[in-house]
Amino acid sequence: MSTKVLFGFHAVTVRLKTAPQSVLEIHVDSTRRDARMRQFVERAQEAGARVLDSDAQRLASLSGGARHQGVVARVSPLAVSHSLDDVLDQVDGPPLVLVLDGVTDPHNLGACLRVADGAGAHAVVAPKDHAVGLNATVAKVASGAAETVPYLMVTNLARTLTELKERDIRVVGTSEDATQTLYDLDLSGPVALVLGAEGPGMRQLTRKSCDELVRIPMAGAVESLNVSVAAGVCLFEARRQRLAR
Repeated sequence: MSTKVLFGFHAVTVRLKTAPQSVLEIHVDSTRRDARMRQFVERAQEAGARVLDSDAQRLASLSGGARHQGVVARVSPLAVSHSLDDVLDQVDGPPLVLVLDGVTDPHNLGACLRVADGAGAHAVVAPKDHAVGLNATVAKVASGAAETVPYLMVTNLARTLTELKERDIRVVGTSEDATQTLYDLDLSGPVALVLGAEGPGMRQLTRKSCDELVRIPMAGAVESLNVSVAAGVCLFEARRQRLAR
């Protein structure tokens, strides 16, 4: 049976909440007995998880040397949606999709997934050849959102954007040189927000596939934001408009 590793309080707690039967065992730091660890162990035991005391060497080996906060779990992979169509067919209301073009840093992806979960995005989409996949670092940074937000890697991003438009989902790209700002646009309807990586931004074909481009108005000296921060600004503006409507 294939297994994967999750580490950190948030990532493991979310898995215990959403799919406790998939948690095979949880290794905890045998020297840590503070209130946070005691509460976590109690919650894990209530969920029926097998909790094992482990030393630092064992925890480091399981987590691949990453910062684990003294909590590492072996879990069964969850069933995931195999296509964007599957996800969108189940959406009740106007879809909200985050598209990432060229985000290869796992910390940025994890932060983007966390933001997407918080804003109620229905999926995060990325190209297979210009993106990082889901790994333990992504799951840790995402604080559980990697378990709740579908992350779909597609073979041809431009074609996927065309398919979104065929579903009457407006594709809005972000660019520093766009004439209109994010706040000029009605984002309360079906929309896919497209962000590129810091520096190069969106690839040219991705840019051409967008219905329109917007920029985040910047008031200070810096010219751009980290992609996860920009994703948060864009997604929560869409969320704000939907709540207002």
